[in-house]
Amino acid sequence: GIAVDLWCPALCSYKVLATTWLQEFSVPSEKILRAGKILRNAILSRAPHMIRDRKYHLKTYRQCCVGTELVDWQMQQSSCIHSRIQAVGMWQVLLEEGVLNHVDQELSFQDKYLFYRFLDDEQEGAPLPSEEERQESQEELQDTLLLLSQVGPDAHMRMILRKHPSERTADDLEIIYEELLHIKALSHLSTTVKRELAGVLIFESHAKTGTVLFSQGEEGTSWYIILKGSVNVVIYGKGVVCTLHEGDDFGKLALVNDAPRAASIVLREDNCHFLRVDKEDFNTILRDVEANTVRLKEHGEDVLVLEKSLSSSRTSVHGASYKVMSGTPEKILEHLLEMMRLDSQFTESALEDFVLMHCVFIPNSQLCPALQGSEQEKLDYTLNNKRRVIRLVTQWAAVHGYQLQEEDASVAFLQVILFKVYCCDHTYTTIRVPVATSVTEVTGAVADKLGSAEDLLLVNLSSAGGESSGGYTLTKTEQMLFHCVHEVQLGGRVPLAELIFVRCPPEGWQHSWCCSCVFPVSILQLELLYHTFGRQNVKKTTVNLDLFLRRFNEIQFWVISEVCLCSQLSKRVQLLKKFIKIAAHCKEYRNLNAFFAVIMGLSNPAVSRLSQTWEKLPSKFKKFYSEFENLMDPSRNHRAYRLTVAKLEPPIIPFMPLLIKDMTFTHEGNRTFIDSLVNFEKMRMIANTVKTMRHCRSQPFSPDSPLASKTHPEVRTYVRQLNVIDNQRTLTQLSHELEPRRS
Repeated sequence: GIAVDLWCPALCSYKVLATTWLQEFSVPSEKILRAGKILRNAILSRAPHMIRDRKYHLKTYRQCCVGTELVDWQMQQSSCIHSRIQAVGMWQVLLEEGVLNHVDQELSFQDKYLFYRFLDDEQEGAPLPSEEERQESQEELQDTLLLLSQVGPDAHMRMILRKHPSERTADDLEIIYEELLHIKALSHLSTTVKRELAGVLIFESHAKTGTVLFSQGEEGTSWYIILKGSVNVVIYGKGVVCTLHEGDDFGKLALVNDAPRAASIVLREDNCHFLRVDKEDFNTILRDVEANTVRLKEHGEDVLVLEKSLSSSRTSVHGASYKVMSGTPEKILEHLLEMMRLDSQFTESALEDFVLMHCVFIPNSQLCPALQGSEQEKLDYTLNNKRRVIRLVTQWAAVHGYQLQEEDASVAFLQVILFKVYCCDHTYTTIRVPVATSVTEVTGAVADKLGSAEDLLLVNLSSAGGESSGGYTLTKTEQMLFHCVHEVQLGGRVPLAELIFVRCPPEGWQHSWCCSCVFPVSILQLELLYHTFGRQNVKKTTVNLDLFLRRFNEIQFWVISEVCLCSQLSKRVQLLKKFIKIAAHCKEYRNLNAFFAVIMGLSNPAVSRLSQTWEKLPSKFKKFYSEFENLMDPSRNHRAYRLTVAKLEPPIIPFMPLLIKDMTFTHEGNRTFIDSLVNFEKMRMIANTVKTMRHCRSQPFSPDSPLASKTHPEVRTYVRQLNVIDNQRTLTQLSHELEPRRS
């Protein structure tokens, strides 16, 4: 029953480092101190049995709570807490600032049978909350939980990073890795390197401005990445030569060159946080990367570079698992075809990335001949090789759709297509038609084949919902085509059927929603690529994406215009309430793009400066607006938004400007070609961002509101033709006319 703590220099140094860091919170902030009081009083009001004296191993611990019980209780109090890990992070906020303490002064909160004590209970005879304090705790509990849910993820991350690397769990490493994906200084590193960094990174913080992190001329022992705050780079005789901010790194050059520090680093502000990689770990990672790299050469030059992967789903080389890092387009294609598994119904991720991104590095005019092979290769092709090419082409057609018909090279390559068209009794007939065949022409060919004189309907049956593209449609491998005379023939037999009729789709249930919703369906994922790499470079247009982005600006300026053109104070207050309600509905229906547009409109200086108007807004709406503003917090690369989206189920309309920013960030931070080889790791990273859009569209939108069927022509007309003022100077002048600046 006696715990023995064996002394270990490495672990001891980590504990000292963590203890030093916690000294920053020796005086809790006012907000967190208040949060601790509210939670303690709420527990004593609702579940007083949770705080009591407890015995363990013949020792009594006075007025304690149990970690697991605290997590259970917190999850029962609010719908904003989605997981036990999230609740742990929220309690960690209190532990960091000393508002909650472990009885043995452990530095991390754990969801275990461990004892914790509130700061107010540290002294004997701590008073119970008065009736007034109990009432306050009831009123402020939800706001307190919301505050902790916003700062909890950062506290949880710090808790993980303060652990010795040997103590980090697989879940810990995954959380660190997810954080590293959004750090600018690491954007050029491969996935493997980022995962290795997750295992060795050390959290370091300094409290005071002017602290010297290291001095010019010292031996380089660590590489630093700024998590929070900023530093000055100082050189003797020159003074401050530049300033580095969140996401920047420094100190790596001295490690790479094994040279003294070329400058001094001085804290520019209080309470700066850093991620640190020590020299030994840095060199180990470099050695591991080179040792796990396989290079295929032709005529003495690299043509394909593979890297050993932690995932077993990658291609195999002599029993090991590898992924493509770079190569010539032809060699990458050849390798992916060789490694394709015909016995699997799933498309391999690398092949999917190649099909999606090929327009960047190998145009159709080169891809088609590469797929056909030389005359000798055509003769040598085995049946399996042909099947692999067909599978790739099927995936290619599914991603690029009708755009394949815009180029002579792909049309010549994809000459004809075979359709299996099923009857309602699940028998089928096969027709052979050119690729650019419309739905009308397909139904005509089926009618001729069957000798039917009746008008037929063409039905696309898909387990995940099909996609039509107007005049003609390309079906996916998991879809089936049915023909029938009337809809009712399929109604009871195939309930998952999605009918594709050759007519315009019906009007939406609420036009204000549909106007925002119709564009994402039209936005081709390829348009995101064209926008990122430059339309002029790929010689393509991005008309749908441009319309969608313009709509975002329209909604934003519509909000500002309506408020600034309203001369009566009481009506302006009503407008604020309506716009906050609209934002709430957008959030409820997961239209986050329109949600951001409305809230950004309300936070525009021309609206936010109207203090008399905001003062009249009821507190309930102020609370909603404050919650929405927190979701827009751009810190830590929009972490609040990303965490929210990760918990949502599709369909989702994401915040498109941020999606584009992510792709631009990856594009500009990584070269497309390295030593004349395609940087396929970059292609993979950008493809993963594009797939986010695909995931958001993976389920159809089905409103459940009883008002969904009601549409008003005047509302539809108004929403289609918003009248907005998009001149910020004019809006600011109107705002000052409404509420002149106070002297």
